[in-house]
Amino acid sequence: MEYTNLGPSGLKVSRLCLGCMSYGDTTRGWHGDWVLGEEESRPFFREAVEAGINFFDTANMYSKGASEELVGKLLPEFTHRDEIVVATKAFLPWRNTPNAGGLSRKSLFQAIDDSLRRLDMDYVDLFQIHRWDETTPIEETMEALHDIVKAGKAGYIGASSMQAWQFAKAQEVARRRGWTTFISMQNHVNLLYREEEREMIPLCRDQGVSLIPWSPLARGRLARGWDEATVRSETDGFGKMLYTQNIEADRAVIEAVGTIAEERGVSRATVALGWHFAKGITAPIIGATKPGHIGAAVDAMTLDLTAKEVERLEKPYLPKMPVGVASTAPSFGPLTLRES
Repeated sequence: MEYTNLGPSGLKVSRLCLGCMSYGDTTRGWHGDWVLGEEESRPFFREAVEAGINFFDTANMYSKGASEELVGKLLPEFTHRDEIVVATKAFLPWRNTPNAGGLSRKSLFQAIDDSLRRLDMDYVDLFQIHRWDETTPIEETMEALHDIVKAGKAGYIGASSMQAWQFAKAQEVARRRGWTTFISMQNHVNLLYREEEREMIPLCRDQGVSLIPWSPLARGRLARGWDEATVRSETDGFGKMLYTQNIEADRAVIEAVGTIAEERGVSRATVALGWHFAKGITAPIIGATKPGHIGAAVDAMTLDLTAKEVERLEKPYLPKMPVGVASTAPSFGPLTLRES
């Protein structure tokens, strides 16, 4: 396993991050039948730790908090707290009531305390805002995040999908006031969605902010043939919304992934993730729900795609309208995280 600093900090993270949205409780969330319960999840936490992965990402809204609970319960079985980097996120509403969600001072203080309780931890290493909140002044948000760090409840802060000008504004507000700045950006990047290459990725590289993209395999689309389907692909409504533009171009990209995988004698997932390392991504956030998923991701770190192969993978791509960056919280029905 390779390790690197996260952003301009001294925090060392593995070049792969295990995304924990797939672990939780199907009865407590909107994710569908593809979420794994405790016993099904345990082998993936073990395999990740044994592979050298020390970076684990979750969020308060994954399975209405059940994901955080599993992270807090299962990781201590295989490793020590000082050896791992745990990240969580807040923004989306946890109950249908005012102040339950968003990025106000009140909601962020409540969110971090609730997450720490579910994780059974004194602090998280990385506390991230899941989206931009148009209803709260960014000054209020950044000061609250700074106070959370100073209170010892989070070591560092990060952000997730938003527009580049919003991220730049947040960083400048924090710098000007002497508050804590973001060290990472968890945005939507993969071979089927490269719109972040226009502004957000150049901005982050200029500012030394690490890129830890979500959905690096495009909800699994890049890991299988065009006509193959899975339980998740059939039930993941958010995933279906993400990839509805330029379908034939997407198909050509997926076919290119398959061709290079066959030529190299590796899996499609290894090729698609190898593209991230060829592009200098810090740590793609991988999902693992079946045997071989983590192994394929580890193999990607040493694949070393050639410039010609990268060109073949990228050539069919056509521009798309931005998706996945909306700041308006979708409605998932009544959420009751604190009942967990």
